[in-house]
Amino acid sequence: MKTVLRTYSILDSLQPQFASFLATVEQGYLPVEGQASILIEIAPAIEINRITDVALKAARVTPGLQIVERLYGLLELHGDSIGEVRRAGEAVLDALGLSEDERIRPTIRTSQIIHALDDHHTMLVNRSRHGNMITRGQSLYILEVSPAGYSSFAANEAEKASNANILEVVSFGAYGRVWLGGEERDIVVAARAAEEAIAGITGIPEPEDARRD
Repeated sequence: MKTVLRTYSILDSLQPQFASFLATVEQGYLPVEGQASILIEIAPAIEINRITDVALKAARVTPGLQIVERLYGLLELHGDSIGEVRRAGEAVLDALGLSEDERIRPTIRTSQIIHALDDHHTMLVNRSRHGNMITRGQSLYILEVSPAGYSSFAANEAEKASNANILEVVSFGAYGRVWLGGEERDIVVAARAAEEAIAGITGIPEPEDARRD
């Protein structure tokens, strides 16, 4: 069975909030602000173990996250040098016999802003987030994308462009999701940056009959 390259995404510089968020949810070696990162998502999932071995032997990078699901496997690596991070990614591509052009192009499934949240709504959001909190009257941005791994790139780029708060990012599974909170003006800028980040990623179309978790 040929491996499908679902996500291949390089983050050139982890932003303060997003680096801290990853350090909250990852179980491996934790990243810090300013490091470069790469997310690789593949199918079948079990192959993620082999490509982790390939990447770590090829470059000076450390793994923050490795997830083996029923269908998809996800790997996050980071390092002080973007050159080393790129080298790790290239080694993985070589091992898979694939090129970056063969990654799946992301599709935005949901992109919405909910304005001026009620107290009780903010309570629901805050109960399930791992990042910052949202408070009454602030606006909430929700992005849903497939393949899931690209949600991290979108969140990091949104933070570069705005003062929005990162509430939650889910980068594995059938869909990736990003929740951002903050003042209306900041959320509008963040939403635009996230959408433009996803739109700028090239690749092949995701098959319409792709199985979902």
